[in-house]
Amino acid sequence: MSIAPLAAVPSVHRAAPVFRGRIGQDARSGHYAVPHRYRLHLSTACPDGLRLAVGHSLLGLDAGCPVTFLPAVPDRPGGGHFALRPLYEASAHHYTGPALAPVLSDDWSGRIVSTHAPDILRDLDRFPHEGRASLYPRDLQSVIEAVERMCAEGIAEAAQRAGRADVDPAEQAAALDVLLDTLGRLENRLAGEEYLADDRLTAADVELWVTLVQLDTVHRCHLDASAVHRIAAHRALWAYARRLAGHPAFGRHLDLDGISRRHHGRCRGLEAAGAAVQILDWTGLAAAAEDASRG
Repeated sequence: MSIAPLAAVPSVHRAAPVFRGRIGQDARSGHYAVPHRYRLHLSTACPDGLRLAVGHSLLGLDAGCPVTFLPAVPDRPGGGHFALRPLYEASAHHYTGPALAPVLSDDWSGRIVSTHAPDILRDLDRFPHEGRASLYPRDLQSVIEAVERMCAEGIAEAAQRAGRADVDPAEQAAALDVLLDTLGRLENRLAGEEYLADDRLTAADVELWVTLVQLDTVHRCHLDASAVHRIAAHRALWAYARRLAGHPAFGRHLDLDGISRRHHGRCRGLEAAGAAVQILDWTGLAAAAEDASRG
């Protein structure tokens, strides 16, 4: 599969993570992939936290790397979590910044390994999977990276620009064109296919699914109804999102109330008519996935 990067879309610039340690493959790395040593701290209302929760479940790491779930809305200024403060203070002398999630911590030392979500998921993939397939197969690395760029730049960033009330209408229209073009390319890829890459469930599917959740539950609220109807017209893409939501590793982590509260707590944008045009019934899908996981 070949997915060209969106050269016309500027790269997304994010603040550098405070901690970016890596889990290696042996003891010489300092942090190596051993069960019962590490712990995830995340909120599934956050896109990065949802990605990690889904990936963690797909890898079957509940026992080997437990998860501490945090409140949907951070309880400290700057988006920080009170529960993470001791980890940050133990890991950085005189740390004064916000204690942000997600975090991968080392229970042996009581310190943080990483706060960089893409690295964390890749490192979790190094743990013994008990026969489960890798989320990052070596032969599909370039495909997964291309999908990550498309989701970040062609969907998330483009949707945000298209819904901003303080930009020129021409810029809004251009951003919507980028969004629809990206969705169209993914639609063509998924027509008749179950997954994005080589008929295998990989990190590319985790990335796209979480991005589509955000598109329909967050970004849609700032788009006009016409734009949302055009987004919803990608039938294969949304059928794929619906199908994955039925998988227990995906749908059971959907915290729709948390996503809504987090969005309204952070967003200062204007609500548009698209807020009334829901594409998928995520509540019903989440309930079905929860029932399936119990069965």
